[in-house]
Amino acid sequence: MIRLSIPLRQALARLSLPVLIAAAFGTMLLGKADALLVDRARMALADALAPIWGALQEPVGAVRGAVREGQHLLALREENALLREENERLRRWQATALALEAENALLRRQLAWVPDPAPAFRTARVVADAGGTYARAVLLAAGPNHSVRKGQIALDERGFVGRVTEVGSRSARVLLATDINSRIPIVLEGSRARAIMVGNNAARPRLQHWPEGVVPREGDRVVTSAEANAFPAGLPVGVVRWSESGAAEVELFAQLDRLDVLRLFDFGLSGILPPEAVARPEPRPRR
Repeated sequence: MIRLSIPLRQALARLSLPVLIAAAFGTMLLGKADALLVDRARMALADALAPIWGALQEPVGAVRGAVREGQHLLALREENALLREENERLRRWQATALALEAENALLRRQLAWVPDPAPAFRTARVVADAGGTYARAVLLAAGPNHSVRKGQIALDERGFVGRVTEVGSRSARVLLATDINSRIPIVLEGSRARAIMVGNNAARPRLQHWPEGVVPREGDRVVTSAEANAFPAGLPVGVVRWSESGAAEVELFAQLDRLDVLRLFDFGLSGILPPEAVARPEPRPRR
């Protein structure tokens, strides 16, 4: 092993940077002077290194594939564990539901329960988010000779959407639950307390006028109330959420920003009547 003196090593260290700079400038000048030669040299070097890179890529690709496969297997293992837990919970809920169904059937037989008739409904497609006189409403294409009337309840596949407020010869307008003019009597299933869900033109309507001493709890399920005979009882509406400002709001089950098809149910209620159905006193003849 050749040992260099300290002064020589210091001189070589000082010369390394100028040598590299000179080599870089020389390469640039060579490229400018004979570009064809530089291209040929570069391609020759690439041709020489291509088999080496190809040979190195095979084990690297195999390692990457093995890592991806291992990650996939770990994800499948975690997913299978979650599915087992979910299946166990569903089995418990199924057993509870079957027991409640049997108990409910027994109580109905003992009470000679007469079930409510199934409400009639028709399906209509949402054609526009036309509010008209309302900020939050949708327009439905009802077709000719339809049976849609004011006060009918609009539901999507998830839950309560709103109610019909205007009816034309081929269309109808549904006032959404989030509109500022919407007032829906509801029941908190956790405490069975009654309240009013008030629209505020935002995504989540607010709760108001619940009984004193009862506070809506986060996550409580909200359903419609039969107060004033305006809505049927038990229609799914949403769950309670407390906002950052401390207001009780309802996160609706229905996706009001993705409405496509609605079902309009006629429950035969008299709480919401069209103007022409309101009795008016007859004028008295003058004497």
